[in-house]
Amino acid sequence: MKSNNSKVRTNCSIKNSTIMSIENSTFPNAFYRQQPIFFECTQCGQCCAGKGSYVFINKSEVENIRLLVNVTRSLFKKRYLDKHPEGDLVLAQHDNGDCVFLDDNMGCRVYRNRPVQCSTYPFWPEILTSKQTWLQEADHCEGINRGGKEISRQTIKHALDLLCEE
Repeated sequence: MKSNNSKVRTNCSIKNSTIMSIENSTFPNAFYRQQPIFFECTQCGQCCAGKGSYVFINKSEVENIRLLVNVTRSLFKKRYLDKHPEGDLVLAQHDNGDCVFLDDNMGCRVYRNRPVQCSTYPFWPEILTSKQTWLQEADHCEGINRGGKEISRQTIKHALDLLCEE
């Protein structure tokens, strides 16, 4: 996933303090509480393309995706998984940095079983920290500030909760 913060992690032990700070007391006047924010995915695939980012994945997500692509555990590990330089499990990338599941039409081959990190983008703590970080992410995501439907605070909280559950 593309982000100015390329080392997104989707487990509570790493993100919990940031998530709780954004959703609770540290940022009671968070920009998305003061003004509407808009997002409409254009399915351009840019969040899954290019070097400089990782999709962190847990064992449950691995198994769900493995069952979808219908391969053995050993083949899935060899073909679709890698280790982040810090030792975390991540989805493999092609030589150009594209996600291993990004198809030729910029679509996700495992969309219905995609990792939480993917399904919650762009509602990550490091993107929601300020209006400035939100607008910076728009340089990488054409869906930010697009569409006529305001994203509810409940939708944002749900995304943050999902990240914390991981």
